[in-house]
Amino acid sequence: MRLLRSTDLALRVLMRLAVAGGSSPTTRDVADGMDVPYTHLAKVVAELQHMGLLQARRGRGGGLTLTEQGRTASVGAVVRAFEGSGDVVDCDGPTPCPLNSACRLRGALRRAQEAFFASLDPVTVEDIVAEPTGALLLGISRGPGPGA
Repeated sequence: MRLLRSTDLALRVLMRLAVAGGSSPTTRDVADGMDVPYTHLAKVVAELQHMGLLQARRGRGGGLTLTEQGRTASVGAVVRAFEGSGDVVDCDGPTPCPLNSACRLRGALRRAQEAFFASLDPVTVEDIVAEPTGALLLGISRGPGPGA
């Protein structure tokens, strides 16, 4: 299973904000630091804000901050929210699978998908930024200093 790009970005934004300390980077700062298009990241940030996992303030002194709910959010819940509840394979697509009525693979894949999500459910955003990851994230987040 491969995560959608938006799921990957959502998790990385949450991780980045979890180690931000007192700073509130802007969406543009985070996009630049992650080397992703601003417009794509802005959509992800809007969804995370809608979920209550971060706050986004506009204007002078604005920026992104992780909420307490975001800090303790289940990685499994975040992945589910961004990935949706669709099947791993599209058995009913434009050319439906001829095995659809008697296929046992679809159920096995659905169980595997749920096991994947279930294994991420007890993991929180705080867990995935614990040392040594947090220190590494801080170094990446700062980027090269002035004059570098």
